[in-house]
This record gives sequence, structure tokens and C-alpha cells, in this order.
Amino acid sequence: MGIIASYLMPHPPIMIEEIGGDETEKVLKTVEAACFVGMEIEHFSPDSIVLISPHGPVFQDAIFIYDFPLKGDFAAFGAPHVKLEFEQDEELKKEIIKKANEKNVPAVKSTEIPLKKYGVKEELDHGAMVPLYFVSKYAKNFKLVIMSFGLLPYEDLYKFGTAIKEAAEITGKKVVVIASGDLSHRLTPDAPAGYSPKGKIFDEKLVKCLENFDIEGLYSMENSLIEKAGECGLRSIWIMMGSLDGIRVESKVLSYEGPFGVGYCVARFLPLGEGESKLEKLYDKRRQNIIKRREKEDPYVSLARKTLETYVKTGKIIEVPEGLPEEMLTQRAGVFVSIKKHGQLRGCIGTIFPTRKNIAEEIIQNAISAGCEDPRFFPVEPEELPELTYSVDVLMPPQKVNSKEELDPKKYGVIVRKGRRTGLLLPDLEGIDTVEEQLEIALRKAGISPHEEYEIERFEVIRHY
Repeated sequence: MGIIASYLMPHPPIMIEEIGGDETEKVLKTVEAACFVGMEIEHFSPDSIVLISPHGPVFQDAIFIYDFPLKGDFAAFGAPHVKLEFEQDEELKKEIIKKANEKNVPAVKSTEIPLKKYGVKEELDHGAMVPLYFVSKYAKNFKLVIMSFGLLPYEDLYKFGTAIKEAAEITGKKVVVIASGDLSHRLTPDAPAGYSPKGKIFDEKLVKCLENFDIEGLYSMENSLIEKAGECGLRSIWIMMGSLDGIRVESKVLSYEGPFGVGYCVARFLPLGEGESKLEKLYDKRRQNIIKRREKEDPYVSLARKTLETYVKTGKIIEVPEGLPEEMLTQRAGVFVSIKKHGQLRGCIGTIFPTRKNIAEEIIQNAISAGCEDPRFFPVEPEELPELTYSVDVLMPPQKVNSKEELDPKKYGVIVRKGRRTGLLLPDLEGIDTVEEQLEIALRKAGISPHEEYEIERFEVIRHY
């Protein structure tokens, strides 16, 4: 057999009448759609359900597989008497991990992690409990595999989904996949995560992609839009979609609403037969995007990239090359070099004021520091180099400001100072739209409390991509 159906289900506990009471009426469309899913799964009579939750332990570099007893309750939401317990599908779980390892997508079981060290309880989270509440109202005789996504690139999450598909086929089981996740948490001014106009745009685009099972459309969504939406379901969706790779799919959005400023979507995806695999196309798009970006590099970015590549491969610091623009050889300035991998920060180090005799030497020094000395990350490895993208910010001299009204996070970077404590944030960063957000992060980096008195400076940059 294999994957017989897949679903997207939201997980607000208020959907459950024992928790929400009268408030549950405000999500009636979602509740009705979730009940339909439960009844349909009962009709399909699966051997096992694979569920991806956004609210389990999330690691930067691996999928986390629940290996503890699959039970829990809603005590945290005032309903301790509502309890669920399920049987693990050990065979399917073992095969999923095996196939994932073969595909070089790291997957770890909870028994391999010291959960107590991270303050993680061995019980089901509400990201799993809420969808399973509605499923288990109708379907009874199934085993379960639960996981939380990792902060891996979307392509790798999709590839992990193909491991689920292959494991289901190898074990001969009828398997249903459920992606647990809410959409934007920022739809209205009273939303729990605050308001962003990007929230509605994100939800509209995502719902359209789900209606059409449009993987390419999903892949083309801008990182800035995703960041500002404040969603929690996208990575679950990527794994679920990967579980249907190479299959023609009948897709249907069963409901969508956002009464509490959070988007709740229930959608169904039924296999129709063999189709076209999208996996290699996704990886090819990633490669092509990097190639196109490097073709457009200016001398500042090219110097940063070549510096780090040479240093990582040989351990040698390159000499200032010939043919650079005159200003790189004659002018002095502070420089920040930022490195990203698959859209995620991989390193960022810089100097507020010049420390070298020209901008070119400043870039060389800071490119090595960003790639190998940023304390937040391990040093860049040679095999990572083809996946990295770079930007270089040349700083203008900072100016003191007397009030927050003189700041603009799109135009100015900010420096906060209190004695020897200093925090800096570059301008025009993805996901940072307000002065308050900019100052909050800069203060946190400096270890300065917002209630302390501190000095503020602003600066402009010339950014090179």
C-alpha cells in the first residue's frame, strides 16, 4: 500500500468544546471540517497515521521523532479529564528513520536526546493532541508515528516527506499523513502575535497553493512575507507535500477562517495515481537561484565570497586582488559581512569603525570572521560553500540621536550603548519593520535592559548583494 490520504489540520484548543465552551461556536466551520476529516479517516481505515506537529521539540538540523509513550491530556487548557493515548507504530517509525538517513536528512528519536536537559516533557503537545482529538472521535484502530519538523531547508523537509512515502510502501501499510499547523497569527490588531498586513496576504497565497497543490507556488513565496505572517504550519505542510511526491493529487480546502486573528485551514489531499516528482526540481531551483545571484555579484560581495572559500579550503588569507574599484583600495570604513545558507543566517561579523587600511582589507578580515568566528555558529565547512550567499554592508559614520523619532529601521541601522555594553543592528533587515523591534533586538544583543538609560546612535550603510 502506501499513502492513502493526507490532511492539513489546525490545532487551537478552543476547537474542543470541553475547553472552548461557547467560544467554540466562533470556529464552527473549522470544527465541522475537522469532524469530516475524522469521519473520512475512519472510512479509509488506515493502519497508521503519521502526524507532524509544530509544537514538539524543534531542532535546527534534524527532524525529531517522538519515541516516548504517546499520551497526553488538556490539563494546561483547563480540561485535565480530556485524555488521549495511542500505540506507536514501531515498524513504520524505524523504516521512516532508515529511509531519511539514506537520503541524508537527519532524524533523531526522543530516546537519543536528553529531553530533561531541554525542559521537554514526555507527553503529547497540543499540536498533536487537537487534530488527534477529532480523528479519534471516529477512527479507532490505527497506530501512530509523531514527529516535529526541524528548521531544515524546505527542500530537505520535502525530501523527508518522500522518506515517509517510501516507508509506507515498503512496510505495505495504509498510511494517512496529517500536517498540524495554523496559518498566520497576525491577521487582526488583537491577534496574539500582533498585527501585520502581510498576514492576510500570506494566508491568501497559501490557501491558493493548497487548493491547487501548487508546490512551485509555495516554493516561490517570499521569505519576508513568511516571516511577517508569524505562521506555524508551513514546515509541516512541506513534509506532508513531500509524502505525496510523484503522485497526482486531488486537493480541496475544506474550510478557512480566522476569527481570533489566527488563520485556521483544513484541507484534504487524495492520491489519484502516479505523477511527476518535484524533488529534483526544487533542488535545481535552489542551485539556479544561487548561480543567478553569484552572476550578479559586485566586487564587494565577490571579494567576501572568494576570501571565505579560499580560507576554508586552504587555511590561507588571500591578498587584496588587482582590478578592484578605486574606492575599495583608498577609502576606509567599518564593514559587516553577512552569510546566509538556504535563507537562514549562517554568520555575521563586522566592524563599526575601520580597523584596516582600506575597505578591501576590512572585507577580507570580516568575511573570515563571519564564516569561522561567529560564536553563534560552527565554522563553515568546505561542503557548505556552494550553498552560501553573501552581502556586504559598508557603514557610514554613526550619528547620535536624541529621540526614537529620528530612527527608521529601513533607512538607518542602530547602535545602543551603556558603558562598555554595545549592541548594533543593521538597517533594512527582513522581518524588522518598526523602531521598537529594532531597538529591542539591539538592546538584547548588548545585554541592556529596556528600562536602563542608554545612548542611541544611527548610521546608514551602502549594501552590496
